[in-house]
Amino acid sequence: MISEIETLESLSTHYRLLLGLNDDWSVEDVELSVSDKRVSIVLSFVGDRVACPDCGEACPLHDHAPQRQWRHLDTMQFETILSACVPRSACKTCGIKTTNVPWAGKHSRFTLMFEALAIDVLIAAGSVQAARVLLGLGWHAAHTIMQRAVERGLAIRDDNGLRYVGIDEKNFGQGQSYVSIMTDPEGSRVLDVVPDRTEDAADLLWKTLTQEQRESLEAVSIDMWQAYENSVATNAPQAEIVFDKFHIAKHLNEAVDKVRRAEHKELKAEGDDRLTGLRQLLLFHPENLDEARSEQLSDFLGERKRQQLRTARAWCLKDYFRWFWTYPDAASAEEFFEEWYAWAIRSRLKPVKRVARMLKRRLPGILSWFRHPISNATAEGFNSRIQSIKSNARGFRNFDNYRIRILFFCGKLKLKPV
Repeated sequence: MISEIETLESLSTHYRLLLGLNDDWSVEDVELSVSDKRVSIVLSFVGDRVACPDCGEACPLHDHAPQRQWRHLDTMQFETILSACVPRSACKTCGIKTTNVPWAGKHSRFTLMFEALAIDVLIAAGSVQAARVLLGLGWHAAHTIMQRAVERGLAIRDDNGLRYVGIDEKNFGQGQSYVSIMTDPEGSRVLDVVPDRTEDAADLLWKTLTQEQRESLEAVSIDMWQAYENSVATNAPQAEIVFDKFHIAKHLNEAVDKVRRAEHKELKAEGDDRLTGLRQLLLFHPENLDEARSEQLSDFLGERKRQQLRTARAWCLKDYFRWFWTYPDAASAEEFFEEWYAWAIRSRLKPVKRVARMLKRRLPGILSWFRHPISNATAEGFNSRIQSIKSNARGFRNFDNYRIRILFFCGKLKLKPV
């Protein structure tokens, strides 16, 4: 029969191989608790010398720190806990230091293997709540794993060769609370997030890049927010400003909606409900409409009476502008713009004229799109993902937690420990 000593030696060898331990560590004991569904593995340092965690020099062993525990991968659905008294080095240069262990990162309560699994589960589940239930973790533990993963990813991220960046704003919390986000349009990733949407906030984003990275930028995509313009001019003066085409479309849509609301109010006072229920229809891109809505829009624009409506004229001006982006170069696009601008100014539609003048003032930054066809579409595309992050967390009161979640899910970082 196999003795208990032989069984323990077999288990010790088994777990030493699974944990990838070197000769400095041994498995002292393996305890199984069926009632608690837990496996406890006690590790012991048996080496003669240790490495200083700061300078890496081999040092004499000073003593051992109090026992610590780490959560490891489950064994046959049993929670597995590693415990050990970590040795402390007596370094002549750095003093007495608690050494690093081969199975876990510094200050972590989880093994590297468990962190890697947790990261996979968090990404696959998409919801922190669902992932933490599957992993048997609390909110704080799940967030700690994500925070360590993001810090690890940012430390090794390579941003050399960055040609373009985009700066955009996103709503944070409730009310008029915003954050500023810097994105990499070519890499479809979030580079960093800072609170507020002021010039100082944008300057903080620039500080996340090195001077060499800022100087290598060719263009920056932003909306027509003066604070962002000023920040680009200060931090990357050689980069061309490219005003985001989707924000331009947004301004035109808002002008159409202002015209519609004013006219709808007048018509309703006369008992005319022709504009009732058309708000969303007029904001959609015609090519994105289904057959029923496309016919509805055609009917609206086709009726002679409706052609006299200010709303219909505003919509036509908005829709005609989208041809601006189809021209092959900036020169021909500028000719088109001058024609469109003259039409808009003669339209007698104040909201449309206001947007037209704004576009005229910023025309160089709009035409730069033909040299650098970038936009904040990447940032806009993250809206649904970021909204999902906010919804799953039922809002964020802590900006740092919000930033970690965005970078974890949208930063395309190398999150896993090596």
